[in-house]
Parts: sequence; C-alpha cells; structure tokens
Amino acid sequence: DQPFPCLAAYGSSKAALNLFTETLRHELQPWGVKVSIIQPSSYRTAPSSNNTYWEQKHKQVLQSMSPALLEEYGEDYMNETVNLFHTFAKHANPDFSPVIDAIVQALLSPQPQARYYAGPGLFLMYFINSYCPFSIRNRFLQKIFLKKTLMPRALREQSGQEVNRGLHNNNNNEEKLQQQ
Repeated sequence: DQPFPCLAAYGSSKAALNLFTETLRHELQPWGVKVSIIQPSSYRTAPSSNNTYWEQKHKQVLQSMSPALLEEYGEDYMNETVNLFHTFAKHANPDFSPVIDAIVQALLSPQPQARYYAGPGLFLMYFINSYCPFSIRNRFLQKIFLKKTLMPRALREQSGQEVNRGLHNNNNNEEKLQQQ
C-alpha cells in the first residue's frame, strides 16, 4: 500500500493482496473472525538471493526483447537494472524471526491488531508515506530505491546525452557522459 520504485508489478500484487485481506477483515468481523495483515520488510528468500536464477531471467528478458526495444533501452541500462536488484537482494534481511514473531503474536492475541509490521525500518517507511508531505516522501523513496545512474538510451539521446553504442560497461558510460 505504498510505492516502491522499480517494483511496480510486485508492489501492485502486494497492494491487491492487502486490499483483499482488509476486505475479508471487514466481511468476517460480524462472525467474530479476526483477520490480520502481516507486513514484512525486505527478507532474503530463495529466488531473491539466487544469482544464477536472476542471471537466467536477465538473459531471458534480453532475448525476448525485440531488437528495436533493446536499442531504445540500451543493454547498459538493462544491466544496471539487474545490478540494482542484486543490491536490493544483498541488503535483504536473512533472519525471518520478526515475521514469525508477528504471526505468533497475531495468532495468540485475544484482540489481534489489524496490521503487524515485521522487520527493521518498516514502521519508519509507513510513517513517512502516511504522514509526510509528498515532496519528502518522494525524496525519501528516490534516495532509497532509485540508485540508477543511467536513463534508457532513447531518453539520453533525446536529452543530448548521446552515448557510444558500443559501450556496455556502466563505468565507461558514465565516463563518456561526463566527457560530453
């Protein structure tokens, strides 16, 4: 129920699940059924920490893209995006105990909360998203999630930041852009 840049599809599916669960909570309340939402922070799961899996997915995406679309984005941009996801996965928490503790607390409580925030920093993120002005929320999300240095190739060309199409190394592209 809050935006996470670069994770639109993932975030949308979680928002839909949250809305579904919240609706169940209201519908089942007259019969004494209590429904809680456990909202975990970022945790290291098997797929998210499997570099081979992500490299295979990256190759599949590149192979399935039309040559024109790949040209519009640029392979360097696509590589930077994959590296960003690897960075997210490295910073994910490997200890699931806060999630397990929240589940146990919800199950054993005679009056469970509607929401449980499980994990470090999560409450702060929800506080910022709920109570801070848009400009502060936007700056916070940009700083935390958008660490991209490249924009898609077509946008670079439009803005006058033409790059050498033969370069695919982010560091070389940054040096090239700085020279222009």
